[in-house]
Amino acid sequence: MTGIVSAERGVGELPIVDALPEVVVVAFAAVTHLADPWFLFGLLAVGYWFAGDRLAASPRRAGATAIAVVTCAYAAVAVGKAWFAVPRPPGAMPPADVPTWLPELLSAWFEAQVLSDGFGFPSGHATGGAAAYGALALLYDRAWTARRRLAAAGVAAGAVAVSRVVIEVHYFVDVLAGVLVGVAVVAGGLWLAGDPRFRRGDASGPRGDPTAALDPTAAFLTAAAVSLVAAGVAVAAGHSGEVVEAGIGIATGVGGAIGWRLVDGDEPPVPVRIAIPALIVTGALWVGAYALSDSLAITVIATTVAVVAVVALPSLPDRIG
Repeated sequence: MTGIVSAERGVGELPIVDALPEVVVVAFAAVTHLADPWFLFGLLAVGYWFAGDRLAASPRRAGATAIAVVTCAYAAVAVGKAWFAVPRPPGAMPPADVPTWLPELLSAWFEAQVLSDGFGFPSGHATGGAAAYGALALLYDRAWTARRRLAAAGVAAGAVAVSRVVIEVHYFVDVLAGVLVGVAVVAGGLWLAGDPRFRRGDASGPRGDPTAALDPTAAFLTAAAVSLVAAGVAVAAGHSGEVVEAGIGIATGVGGAIGWRLVDGDEPPVPVRIAIPALIVTGALWVGAYALSDSLAITVIATTVAVVAVVALPSLPDRIG
């Protein structure tokens, strides 16, 4: 709701980042890729398909739950952006201030990074990064120690949040809100999935192996429901871009819930000979879904099919013998 979050919400951060050396800004433009949606969902899919029991007691359940948590995070962002509808900083608008020493190819990349349309609050990258890296740190609980996992997650999420301010596509308030929303979504998503660490007195699953108790269905469906709310808010306010984002969220939540119904949750890692063609096909579907965003129906259908394929893939080796 315009007025609750001001369009002029800077706290003096922009003069500071304007004084940074250009090489620092270019480096942070690369760091921001760590929370691009394509990167996060690719990372989560790889973990879901290939992780073994050295990372979690039930790696397929852990991986699917991480995907569901991040889907919830993006649904929350869609609601926030459609509801508050406040602009990004002036630096996100063209023309881009591209360093003259960058080669032509990198100049085009840098310009694409520092120019962003759409609304600015909360930051989708900060929210997605906090949710993804936080969920991975908690769910793959046999890797390293809890302290090292959480520290690595904090560094990754913090670096992404800082990068969004340094390249001037968000204010500090935007990324702070995003990180807080991401952390809250991790807790809520794991509670929905039945993680006994977030359900006091819940005896489901062995205490030493919390991932064995997970079922991401409720988290996927919650993401779809929240995205449906976001679509309603966006339609009422006339924000067509946010309607598309909400539609993708609905499709991802529904597709994840359907895909999870097709697996047992205890399958072994997916063979590479199956995973590589699946990655090509699902990647093409996702690219097509965004490329055809002018047609909401096609975008939703393509996204749903892609997500069903990603989540159901561990069951394919048994199905083909």
